[in-house]
Amino acid sequence: MSDCLFCNIVSGEVPSKSAGENELAFAFFDIAPVAPIHILIVPKKHIENINVFEIKEADSLSQMVKLSQELASEHNLTERGYRLVFNVGDDAGNTVSHLHMHLLGGRRLGWPPG
Repeated sequence: MSDCLFCNIVSGEVPSKSAGENELAFAFFDIAPVAPIHILIVPKKHIENINVFEIKEADSLSQMVKLSQELASEHNLTERGYRLVFNVGDDAGNTVSHLHMHLLGGRRLGWPPG
């Protein structure tokens, strides 16, 4: 078993509340949501973070964005708005070393974040 939590969620070894998936990306609801809709979207392939992302993996990133569009529409976020966020490193609050994007919506989101 891998020691990556998100790899284990993608493989089904760790249970999650799935939000959807496509060929290269998997989405699940965050266990500690900060908005009414808080979904994590991860590549099915392990990529540590955006700092080590390589152009050859562009299809994974593209499919993550495509899945976020579908989920935003499914959860009626497209008209009022939503936020897509990548956190990278300790200062950003990143706690899992597997590339992931947060889809946040369902309420007015403050700016600046943090």
